Amino acid sequence: QVQLVESGGGLVQAGGSLRLSCEASGIIFRINAMGWYRQAPGKQREVVATITRGGTTNYADSVEGRFTISRDNAKNTVYLQMNSQKPEDTAVYYCNVFSAPVSFWGKGTLVTVSS
Repeated sequence: QVQLVESGGGLVQAGGSLRLSCEASGIIFRINAMGWYRQAPGKQREVVATITRGGTTNYADSVEGRFTISRDNAKNTVYLQMNSQKPEDTAVYYCNVFSAPVSFWGKGTLVTVSS
């Protein structure tokens, strides 16, 4: 059984930084892509950033230049470094792991950015 454990969420002031981590454990034959999504109150879940096994990254326009996604393939772990945070970054952040053809989700970690 695959389990994703997220950590690093919390409360931060606008302009501050947080780093999220997500470790995948269990039987995973090959992780293709990993990513972070977020869902703010009353809004749909949206992609924040993704990274392929080879290291190719993609970011939402709203976080480009402020957030950095990275991964450690040996540890099956993905990170999200969030800098220059804004109140609109407040959301529950979810880790996603895609191991074709299955997609796994973490339970989410709350990030609150105060103004």
